[in-house]
This record gives sequence, C-alpha cells and structure tokens, in this order.
Amino acid sequence: MMHTKKSLTGIKGLSEAKVDKICEAAEKIVNFGYMTGSDALLRRNAVIRITTGSQALDELLGGGIETSSITETFGEFRSGKTQLAHTLCVTTQLPTSMKGGNGKVAYIDTEGTFRPDRIVPIAEKFGMDAAAVLDNIIYARAYTYEHQHNLLLGLAAKMAEEPFRLLIVDSVIALFRVDFSGRGELAERQQKLAQMLSRLIKIAEEFNVAVYLTNQVISDPAGGVFVTDPKKPAGGHVLAHASTIRLMFRKGKGEQRICKVFDAPNLPEAEAISLFSFVIAYLQHLICSDCTFGMFSS
Repeated sequence: MMHTKKSLTGIKGLSEAKVDKICEAAEKIVNFGYMTGSDALLRRNAVIRITTGSQALDELLGGGIETSSITETFGEFRSGKTQLAHTLCVTTQLPTSMKGGNGKVAYIDTEGTFRPDRIVPIAEKFGMDAAAVLDNIIYARAYTYEHQHNLLLGLAAKMAEEPFRLLIVDSVIALFRVDFSGRGELAERQQKLAQMLSRLIKIAEEFNVAVYLTNQVISDPAGGVFVTDPKKPAGGHVLAHASTIRLMFRKGKGEQRICKVFDAPNLPEAEAISLFSFVIAYLQHLICSDCTFGMFSS
C-alpha cells in the first residue's frame, strides 16, 4: 500500500494481475483512507519519546526523540551530532519506564564515524551491560548511495521480525555529495535522495521507529556579512520537507554545545546548552529526581 503499482510490477514474478490482487487484499487489512481527528490522536498516543540523556534537550524536544518521525540534526564537525547518535544507541534500549524505547537499534554509517568502544562507557554510566547493548545494535558501513539505499531494503525485513525502535543514518547526505558532482547531476541527485527519504518515512511510520539523521552544512553565499554563521544544511528543499524535526547544533564556549529547534510542527523555537554533559546530567536526575541542576560543561 506504500508503493506504486509500477514499482511492484518491477519485482520479478509479480504480474499486473497479481499486483492488483495483492493491493485489493491489503486494502481490506489496512485502512489507508480517511480517519477522524480522534482516531489520529489515538494513533499519536502510540508514539514513544526516547530520552537523549539531557534533561534540557528532552524538555526542548517535548520529551525526547519521537518514533514515527524523522529527526534531522545538522551542524559543523565536532558539534555533537554523532555523540548524540552514540548516546541514543544506549538510551533506546532503556525500558520505557526510564524514558527509553525498549528496543533495538540499526546504525547505517556513511562516514566511518561509528565507534563501538564509545558505546561501552555510555552503557556503563547508565548501569547497563555493555556487551548486551552492543549485541542489540546492528551496524552497516555504506560506501555508495546505492549501497545505502539497498541497506534500507533489507532493514525492513529485520524490523518486521524484531522490536526495533531507532534507525540512525550518519550522515544522510555524505555519499550523495560524493557520487553526484556538479549542477548537471543535481536534479538526479535530489531525485535519488527523495526516494531514499521516502523509504525512511515509510519505515518510521510502519514500524513505529525513530529515525535520526545527521546532516552536513554548506556555505551560504546569500548569508551576507551581517549573518554571524552563514551556513545552511545540505540537501536543499528535498531534505527539508522530508524531516519532521530539524535541529541545528553549533559549538559554544569551551566544550559547550548548543542545540536549536530549527523547524518542527509542534515545538517552539528554543535552545538547549551543553550537549556533552547529557550523560552526567541524566544520571544525576535518576539518582535525585527532585534535585534542581543546571547546565554542566565537560
């Protein structure tokens, strides 16, 4: 029901008559038509918010990273995007009573930045068995945009069998910027990017998983001399429209990192400070839930 008949008939062994029968049977099982606002609200109640480990960032996001949605983070290198990805690999496996997702994690790495040894201390700080946490993360290194897309095809089959709650793509645009060059290939690049993002949206909604994307930034010549940070997220309007929530990361003073809600359908524009302290802050919150604490720097 989430695919066109053209794409289904392209599968070996499926004729147009078979596709028509499959679609007719699927329509009787799943309602893809109109629903009332009350039904839509009930469906929203199934959304799980996975803690980021930072009380300030959780408050900024209304409780954490949402399932059935795409959360995109963009910013310069060393701004905290991958650090948050590693932390979410752990917090997703926490029970829902501890603001976790109680599920497994899929990690698609396009830049070679995943480090399992970074997972170990984060898991230990959350009081979890590091070996068990690593066993619940499936990891794949993508080398081309086609490889990246094919990894998503096989992932849906795994999610149908096992309880996944998070899909990380770090970074979503890197391979597209490498495999397509110049303005002559820009239209094709954006079309292929849109197809991959469409698949990510379908995965998020069908399996109720949170999709966390990291994105790169490009210089914005139109920013002008009066703009303090003339950079914008890569991927253009295609990526902008596909992402449900867009977060901008930037470096602050010293080791501080600042996260700003760049675009979201249900969140006000605000900022949270010091991302590298979220593990410490969250542990202190668990130990003394009624204590009031501010921001920390590493």
